[in-house]
Amino acid sequence: MKLLEGAVDHGGSLGRARALFPNALQPFVDLSTGINPHSYPLFELPATSLWRLPEAARARELTEIAAGTYGAPSPANVVAAPGTQILLPRVASLVRPGKALVLGPTYAEHARAAAIAGHQVTEVSDFAALADADLAIIVNPNNPDGRVIERDRLLALAAGLRARGGLLVVDEAFMDVGPREHSLAGDVDQRGLVVLRSFGKFFGLAGLRLGFALSDAATVGWLETQFGPWAVAGPALDYGIRALADIGWQDAMRASLAEGAARLDALFGRFGVPVAGGTTLFRYFSLPDAASLFSALGKRGVLLRHFCDRPHVLRAGLPGCQEEWRRLESALAEWATRREDRQKGSKQ
Repeated sequence: MKLLEGAVDHGGSLGRARALFPNALQPFVDLSTGINPHSYPLFELPATSLWRLPEAARARELTEIAAGTYGAPSPANVVAAPGTQILLPRVASLVRPGKALVLGPTYAEHARAAAIAGHQVTEVSDFAALADADLAIIVNPNNPDGRVIERDRLLALAAGLRARGGLLVVDEAFMDVGPREHSLAGDVDQRGLVVLRSFGKFFGLAGLRLGFALSDAATVGWLETQFGPWAVAGPALDYGIRALADIGWQDAMRASLAEGAARLDALFGRFGVPVAGGTTLFRYFSLPDAASLFSALGKRGVLLRHFCDRPHVLRAGLPGCQEEWRRLESALAEWATRREDRQKGSKQ
């Protein structure tokens, strides 16, 4: 079975999901993203967050807290932006157009952004091949399979690229739930290295549009000129400052997400779908009838993430409440029963 035309290319598009599964039970249980379903607690914003232009002092406070939380050498190594996505082509423009190599399969927007910056882009599966790049891009932990590249290997690659005038970009969008000993955030004062960090995924506030680039001070200064004043909106400043400073919430959330990921593994495994990788914000599956599973759950209003270029794999985020867990279990049970019936029929 081939995946249907018009399937969702990025997770989280409920409009496309409704077009693909018009008769599905609403609302969708949207497991198609890697966004934390348990967001940082909402709080009442001061009216000035909306009335006034963001103050430069608040922006500095945000980068100070972000530097401490992520482990950057200093606030001068951090630039805040309205989401990581807007940073991608600007970061790719830090080196002259040349050969961009993306370690894949991975998040497709990196290749698109590098092409916008004028690079000739190739996705490679061999880490060693990146040494020949002018621009090398790695997502660590990787999306969608959770692959992790060790810090020592990344630093060696960065040193080799730097000696040739190249650039290593490491997207650590999911490092909040990854092995933080392999983060390069503390190494960004070296030239030729940019680390990207996403706020919205771990804190479950993707709609705020807040992200960071970490690099040497000169590179950070150039990136800041690409945005001008008031790059980050007032509400994003307020939430970013409070949430990034709340280490207690972060530690408790990491433990909670680990429990949820283990529960999700057990649930899918009970119905014959083994986990092949992921992080505690999403799980990765590889199976021959992935298209059948995606379609069957979609018709029941449970949306997974599929990949048009890899029809045998799926990704699932965490349900956000007990009712969503119940709906997922029911849909999986129905699919597994029909799968078993088909297998029995093929043997007769």
